[in-house]
Amino acid sequence: MLPVLHVSGLNKSFVMHARSVAGGDLALPVLRDVALSVAPGECLALVGPSGAGKSTLLRSLYGNYRADTGSIRVRHQDDWVELVGAEPRVMLDVRRHTVGFVSQFLRVIPRVACVDVVAEPMLRLGADPEEARRRAEFLLGVLGIPDRLWSLPPATFSGGEQQRVNIARSLIADYPVLLLDEPTASLDPANRDGVIELIQQRREAGAAIVGIFHDVAVREALATRIHDVALPGVQA
Repeated sequence: MLPVLHVSGLNKSFVMHARSVAGGDLALPVLRDVALSVAPGECLALVGPSGAGKSTLLRSLYGNYRADTGSIRVRHQDDWVELVGAEPRVMLDVRRHTVGFVSQFLRVIPRVACVDVVAEPMLRLGADPEEARRRAEFLLGVLGIPDRLWSLPPATFSGGEQQRVNIARSLIADYPVLLLDEPTASLDPANRDGVIELIQQRREAGAAIVGIFHDVAVREALATRIHDVALPGVQA
């Protein structure tokens, strides 16, 4: 099957303004000449030593970090879109319709109810509010968030509860591409298994997934392929 995400020659450095070399700022290379492709129904697990840039790569794919050089092309609404150098409005449209992201942290407006936080991505796509709420309640139930918490702001929840709210929010819309940064971190075994099942369902439905899974059991349950991310200057 043809890929929906294609990366080639991707390079990313962080500039250390506090230090300088020969009168200039010090550039710390993080990603060097990264190349990968992911097709619908695949889950590509990023592996490599700490500091190799796995999270930086995910954030570059999502547009949180701007790559220095190279190409990130995604199949977006029946056309290919180049994300390196894309205008903000293009990146926002890709996030709204095509690329979902599960990070280890939930950032929400403090007073918004949990169920509304989860339903919001569907509402942005024009879904019926009642249908979006029903879907949000279903996912929260599957992920073990009791209904007594649905009307409360998730900023008051425990770390594990916030993580499950984050996952529900990211899976409520049928994004063709999913980026997962340790989606089961801070979860107990029962809730971890529920998350694995939901991600497996999205993969089997045709989502193209790129993820970081430090838990070997989670990686083995989800990954269809492995991609080694080498430290800059080290051959993979």
